[in-house]
Amino acid sequence: MIGLHRVPDLWRRCDVTVRDSPLALLLAVTSFLPALQSAGTQVGDVPLRPFDALAVVAVALQSLPLAVRRRWPAVCLVLVSLGFALDQLRGYHAPAGTGLPIALMSAGAHLERHRRVLAALLSVAYVPLAVALDRPGGTERPEGFVLFYLTLVLAWGAGAWLRSSRAAEAELRRHVAEATRAAERTRIARELHDVVTHHVTAMVVQAEAARYLTAVPDRLDATLSAVTDTGRRAIADLRHLLDLLNPGHDTDVRTPSVVELHTLVEQTRQAGQPVEFTEEGRPAESAGSAEFVTYRVVQEALTNALKYAHGSRTVVRVRYGQKEISVEVSTDGSGSRSGSPGGSGRGLAGLRERVDALGGEFSTDRSAGGGFVVRARVPAGSPS
Repeated sequence: MIGLHRVPDLWRRCDVTVRDSPLALLLAVTSFLPALQSAGTQVGDVPLRPFDALAVVAVALQSLPLAVRRRWPAVCLVLVSLGFALDQLRGYHAPAGTGLPIALMSAGAHLERHRRVLAALLSVAYVPLAVALDRPGGTERPEGFVLFYLTLVLAWGAGAWLRSSRAAEAELRRHVAEATRAAERTRIARELHDVVTHHVTAMVVQAEAARYLTAVPDRLDATLSAVTDTGRRAIADLRHLLDLLNPGHDTDVRTPSVVELHTLVEQTRQAGQPVEFTEEGRPAESAGSAEFVTYRVVQEALTNALKYAHGSRTVVRVRYGQKEISVEVSTDGSGSRSGSPGGSGRGLAGLRERVDALGGEFSTDRSAGGGFVVRARVPAGSPS
């Protein structure tokens, strides 16, 4: 047995013609009720006429096509208009005449092609209908015909407004979806850059160093082991990021925190970079995203140190305040390739965006000894 809570969902999944049929049938049935016959719209002074065989045709034309008012709006509007004209000229004035403004609204909302042509043709066709209904000696004034026409125009305009509103909403949803996809691509690109660049840079530096250690087997073995460990970590992090691209994967991106800074510094030391690491204070319990951004700042700075100041003394200072985390990473410029970090600049640009998003400050500059300095002030207490 189908639960009552599922009925609306089942109804929405029905074909649009099925969902539009009840109104069409309701108008048709209502028009044949004795108490409501001849109680519909009347334009002009055509005397009332009892229902006959043509009345059935007029009622059917004005009501039943409403079942396809969204699937075939032009066909619906033309048939309903013919039925309305027959109804008025014969003097039936059935309640099914209400179908005309409904058909006009549906056409204005759902008609895709030839909208202006159809509106112009129906407007022209209204003129001979009004002339035929304007009988000599009648009480209907020209203003009445104009007012009825404006009422029909209002119904069409309401449908056109609905159409434009839906189009604007669809365009907004499209822009939001594109922005969301772009933000997600940027986020994944940043994660790939931060993870892969750091690990691969360490591997390259370690592999280069191994070429000069062939005469020292113990150090060579240790260096190659470090390369292997770094490669394994890179593969594990890559696998995690690639899992996130799976639509069925519901695990959030693993966000390292400042607790892992010691491991990061030790990995950099194993790659041959002398790193001095100092921490002041303790991270606040509500640091949130600030810890993740702090970790990425240190990681990118150490990666650049390996790339462009390999072997030079590198100092990492992290200070935890009540409202912010301050980071400074500097090299003294005595390494084999010291100087300001070059490359594509994507990593530093990504860091600046991360810090700016939290309302912090980020800067890079040359140090006095020819190396470089990376500084960041990351507000703490941001939601993770």
